[in-house]
Parts: sequence; C-alpha cells; structure tokens
Amino acid sequence: MASIPEDKNCQRCGRRMEWRRKWARDWNEVRYCSDRCRRSRVSDVDRRLEQAILDLLQARARNATICPSEAAQVIAGDDEQAWRALMEPARSAARRLVAAGRVEIVQNGRPVDPSTARGPIRVRSATGSTA
Repeated sequence: MASIPEDKNCQRCGRRMEWRRKWARDWNEVRYCSDRCRRSRVSDVDRRLEQAILDLLQARARNATICPSEAAQVIAGDDEQAWRALMEPARSAARRLVAAGRVEIVQNGRPVDPSTARGPIRVRSATGSTA
C-alpha cells in the first residue's frame, strides 16, 4: 500500500490541507485549499501585513507577542472599520508566516495549530528564528 503524502499549507490562507484521494494524481500541484483561496490569491496588502507582523516582532523583546490586530492597525491606520476588515487577512498572514517557520501562533503562552486555533491568538517569533 502506498504511503499517504504529507500535509501542506494553503498558499493563500495558510491553513493545513490534508491529502485527499481526489487529489492523488496532482497532489504536488495543489496549492490552494478551496476555490475561494484560488480566486483571491495573495495580494499586496497580504504581503504588507506579513511584513508588519515581522517588523512589530523585531521591535519587541525576544519572547514578546503581538496581536494580529496590531499589524492590521499599522496597515489601516486609525480607521477602526478599515483595520477590523483586515483582521482575517492578518490572521491568514500569521498562518503563512507559521508555515514558513518565521513565527508561532500561541494561546495562553503555548504554541497552537494555526489551522484549528479558535478565539484570540497572539503571534511571537519562532524559536530559533530571527524574525
């Protein structure tokens, strides 16, 4: 029996994708978890959110954390409605950075699986990373 390939992360939202039988022939080419992610792709704002997360972490103490809302506020400024609209994109940016090994997502001070984390999260530099 053939072994099941390793999981991978969606390039858009950063969520973990598990191998499915329907993807057996083209698993190596699968990059997005859904049609929605395939259509929206990673935008300039998404890249700016990733950079804002890294910049905020670099300006803090080694084990300090940030809230994704802080990165959203850096991008949107003082407009509360605008930065609130960027909250899910900021969480997606954090998940992509986790997949890249740059940061960790934590709850109650402990790393959590970013694909299944519910509720408030914090982001910190990955252990051994110079994010």
